[in-house]
Parts: sequence; C-alpha cells; structure tokens
Amino acid sequence: MEAGGLEWLLVPMHQLVSWGAAGAMVFGGVVPYIPQYRDIRRTQNAEGFSTYVCLVLLVANILRILFWFGRRFESPLLWQSIIMIITMLLMLKLCTEVRVSNELNIKRRSFADSKDEEIKAPPKRSYLDFDLNYFWHWSKFTDYVQCVLTFTCVTGYITYLWLDSSLFVETLGFLAVFTEAMLGVPQLYRNYQNRSTEGMSVKMVLMWTSGDTFKTVYFILNQAPFQFSICGLLQVFVDIAILLQVYLYSSYPQKPVSHTAHPASTKAL
Repeated sequence: MEAGGLEWLLVPMHQLVSWGAAGAMVFGGVVPYIPQYRDIRRTQNAEGFSTYVCLVLLVANILRILFWFGRRFESPLLWQSIIMIITMLLMLKLCTEVRVSNELNIKRRSFADSKDEEIKAPPKRSYLDFDLNYFWHWSKFTDYVQCVLTFTCVTGYITYLWLDSSLFVETLGFLAVFTEAMLGVPQLYRNYQNRSTEGMSVKMVLMWTSGDTFKTVYFILNQAPFQFSICGLLQVFVDIAILLQVYLYSSYPQKPVSHTAHPASTKAL
C-alpha cells in the first residue's frame, strides 16, 4: 500500500513538473521584455530599444510556426512562438506611439522657437512607400502590421507549395531557429567596436542567458528537431560571449574606438 501510495503521488508530481516546464517554455521568452516595455512606457523614450529586435523575432517565430505544419514538434514551442509574436507587436505599437509623440513635441518646439530652424519633425514614412532607406522606420503601427501580414502570406504560400519536400521543411526549421540564435551577434559586434558595454543592460543579458540555457536543455530533453538544439547552443554561446565582454571591458578598460553614432543594435536594450 505504501509503495502504491508513493507511486500515486509521483505521477501527479511528474505532471506538475512537466506542466511547469512547458509553462516556462511558453512564457519565459517574453519575460525579459516586460521590464523594457514598462521602462519605455514610464520614460516615454524608446531610443534605447531597437525595433529590429521585433523584426528578427517576428521573422523567426513566423517561420517556426510554418515549420510546425511540416514537422509537428512540441506544442509548447508552438505556443511560445504565438506568444512571442503578440509580445513583439505590442512592443512595436508602444515604440511607434512614443516615437510619433516625441516627433510631435519636436514639431511644437520648432513652432514655439522660430529662431531655431534646425529642429524639424521627421517626415511621415509609410510601408506603401516601398522606400528601402526607411524600411522598418514607419510612422504608423498599421504599416508594421501590413508588413508582417505580407511576409506571413508570402512565406505561407511558398510553404504550402513545398510542404511535401522534406529538404524545404528542414531548411525552413533551420532558418527559423538560426535567425533567433543570431539575435545577439549585432550586440556582440557593437561592444567590440566600442570596446565597452556601457549602455547595455547586464541584467537583461543574464536573463537572456538563463532563458536560452533553459530553452536549450528543454530542446535536448524533449528530443526537439535537431535544428532547435544546435541553434539553442549557439544562442547560449553568444550570450556567454557578451557576458565575457562585460567582464573584460569592466576589468580592463580599453580606449573607445572612434565611431559615428548609430541606432541600438538588435539586442541593445
């Protein structure tokens, strides 16, 4: 009876652990962006966050969902992509609203101070302008939605046509996870260029590292498609490399390299 009772307790415990891991997998990826969202909303300043973060993650997760139709992987991974897409759209909406609001304030200041002719509000840019110089720098949130829908429809149609090709499906899965794995490379390169990690949130990188490590272990233990495990390991490696830069540049300060100002890179939060 005691052995039977112990076995009866172990089964629910195993289920609880499994559900907990699945829940962490689904929502864990968006946790690092919650403080960023609140900070932008509080300060009404989105300069420290690059919307290219949203672009990369939207592309990666849309491709991952399409990959699911060709090769059915774990459901938590599918839901993770859906939640991440919603999160990135919310980030885009907030950043666009804040940027447009700041542009209007600049315009008001230019009218208030007619002597300052250099203060001008940037011109309105639309997705339908098809101007590559201003790609992903549009003035309305609806333009980003149109772009995402267009990309989804085009890639979805191509996937539908080639769904029977195992080579195409496996390549699609690799592109999905590889795109996400490369998210930290621009930050790594920017730190190298600047010879400094100033302005980069170490707390956020630590959250990325812990999240990516958990995600990779989850991939391996649940025998997810090999693309997930390989690119997960690559993503952890990039995160660790960024943390090594934090230690190196703080312990052994180096002379900053002369460079022109540029927007924050993909993982620069």
